[in-house]
Formats: sequence, structure tokens, C-alpha cells
Amino acid sequence: MRILVTGGAGYLGSELCLQALGRGIDVVATQHRTPAPHGHAILLDVRDAEAVERAFLRCGPDVVVHTAYVLGGPELHDVVVRGTSAVANAAERIGARLVHMSTDLVFDGDDGAPYSEADEPRPVTAYGAAKAEAETLVGDDALVVRTSILYGKREPGPQERLAARDDVTFFSDEIRCPTLVTELAAALLDLAALDVTGPLHVAAPEAVSRQTFAELLRRGPAPGGPTPPGRARDVTLDSRKAAEILGKPLTGVRGALGVG
Repeated sequence: MRILVTGGAGYLGSELCLQALGRGIDVVATQHRTPAPHGHAILLDVRDAEAVERAFLRCGPDVVVHTAYVLGGPELHDVVVRGTSAVANAAERIGARLVHMSTDLVFDGDDGAPYSEADEPRPVTAYGAAKAEAETLVGDDALVVRTSILYGKREPGPQERLAARDDVTFFSDEIRCPTLVTELAAALLDLAALDVTGPLHVAAPEAVSRQTFAELLRRGPAPGGPTPPGRARDVTLDSRKAAEILGKPLTGVRGALGVG
């Protein structure tokens, strides 16, 4: 099996490439600026539909895992929505299976948690709205994996660095499902080989506030406060379907960090 990973130098993408190589899978990684560190790496702007199609035709992947994204800024809609459209169309053109990464932030967090795959996306942030729109572009044969905040590499990642800061307010009523990036990458490789389509929630089963998550990471108190308007609050994902498919749930944050 040959896998093409968009965003292959990113936090999830690089871990996915590393684990794929460890399984003996042929990997092609794309990155917008810096070539990805694992496997065959190519520079690719996912917003350029013609370039995406040429790259896919040249590489001939069996599976495309679309992890490339930006969280905000003027390029948000183009990268997330137009980029997803280009990737989905190119994958369909070559007959490749598409695994599209999405987020718990497609939900509004307003008294609906835990959210199942059957719940209707109702985003309240620009990023969530872009991801929700992107989900509609991938086609019925794609697997749409919704996950939560990621952490857990050996070197400190964005969540670990953020948790160490004292000048940040960590929201006491914003609830997420922190998920080990290593476990998510392994799950994606398993799912890539299975005949599973549609939305699938793949996150750890333990839901905690952003403040609690920061305190667990830093092993001590963290400054907290209420979630401001315009942000989703409780977007806990119900990942029982994925646990059944994969044979076990992912590891909750307290278990992963060895905290009772």
C-alpha cells in the first residue's frame, strides 16, 4: 500500500509518516513550505487543484490522508475548503481511498455533548465552519475522521508549550477529548485499510476542560476562567463506534500521563 499524506511535516502528519514507514508502508508526504521529514517528500500547495492532480497522478497512492490545514488567518477558507476540494477531486480521479481529517469544532458545544456521528454539525468558529464545509466536499466514499486536541510526542508540542505558559487563561468550561497523537496516527493507518466510510469520531474517551488539561500537562495549577463568547464549549465526542471498529478505545489523558 502506498499512502500520500498531505501536511506531512505537521504535528499529526509527521507522526503518521513515521509510523507508516515503521510498518513498511510506502509513504509520500507533501508540505506547503518545508519538505516533510519522513518518506518521499514533495512541496505542494493543496489550493492549486492542477498541481494536486499532477502530484497524485505522478505518485499513484492507494490511500490519501488529508491532514493539511491552517487554524485561522486570511488563508483559512482557501486552505481548508478549496484545498480539501482539490485533494478530494484528485483522489477520486486516480481511484484512491480518501481519509479526511476533521475536528470536534464542527459542533457548537451547546448542550449536545457527547456528540455522535449522527449529530448535525453546527460550528460557531470560523475554523469549525471551514472544516464543516470541507466535510461536504469529500464524497460518500471518503472516511471523515473527527478528532480533538492532540498531544504526546516525545518533544514538547503546541499543547505542552501552551500549558507551560502563565500568561494564558485556560478555559474552565471548554471541554475537549485530548488524544495522543501517536495513538491517533496508528488508528488512521488501521482505518486506511478498512472499508469504513462517512464520519467517524476518533478521540480519547476522557473529556476534560482546557484548564484541567493544562494542569495535567504541567503537573500543577493553571490560571483559569470562563470560555468567552464565540467559542464552542463542550464538544465531547462519542468515539464508541471507532473503539468497536479498532477493537479498543484510545487512552484517556490521565491514563496516558500516568495521573490517577
